[in-house]
Amino acid sequence: MTTVECLKYLQHEIHTTVAATIDENGLPVTCAVDIMDYDESGLYFLTAKGKSFYDRLVRQGYIALTGIKGKDTMHSVAISVQGKIQEVGNSMLPQILAKNPYMKKIYPTAESQEALTVFKLYEGSGEWFNLSKKPIERVSFTFGEARPKHKGYYVATDTCIGCRRCKNVCPQGCIDFRSVSATIQQKHCLHCGNCMSVCPAGAVKRLEE
Repeated sequence: MTTVECLKYLQHEIHTTVAATIDENGLPVTCAVDIMDYDESGLYFLTAKGKSFYDRLVRQGYIALTGIKGKDTMHSVAISVQGKIQEVGNSMLPQILAKNPYMKKIYPTAESQEALTVFKLYEGSGEWFNLSKKPIERVSFTFGEARPKHKGYYVATDTCIGCRRCKNVCPQGCIDFRSVSATIQQKHCLHCGNCMSVCPAGAVKRLEE
C-alpha cells in the first residue's frame, strides 16, 4: 500500500474516524470526524467554528485519528494517522460539500454553512493494519515532511544464537530462520514483544524512534 492508497482508502472506504485531541486540562478527548477529501499531500476534514473541537484544533495544531472497516475484528482493516494540521478556511467548502452531499442535510443553507471551516492534516505518519490476512499485514507511511517512524522489533545478528525460541512464541510466524540468524518480517509483525521476552541471548531489540 502506498501513502496515497492508504489515504484514499481512509477517505472512501472508512470515511468516519475517531479523532483524539487534548483539552485545556491536558486530558484526552475523542470525537467522530469524517474525512471529507484527500490528495497526495494529506487529508481534509471540517468542523464548525463554534465547537470546542475547533478550539482544540486551533490551540494544538495536531490531531490523531483512527478508522476501522470490517464485519468483525478478524475481517477488518484499520488505518491510524497522526500529525500537524492547519486551518485552510472555507475556500474548499464548495468542493467538499459536492463530494459529501449529506453535509447539506446537516447545514442546508448557505447561511448555516458559514459556520464551517476546513482543516488539513498536512504533515504526518500513519499505519495500515489488516487483520483479514494471514499473517497480518501492516504498512507504515508518511506524508508532507514527516520522517518515517520505525517501530517494532529486530534481531541483532551478531548476538543471535539460533535457538529458535522466538519462532515458537511468535503468534504470526513471522520470524525467518532461512539465513544465519533470525529475521523478523516487519510487515507481518504484531509488535507483541514475545520474541524479546524469551530470547536467552538478548538478541531481540525494540526499535525506538
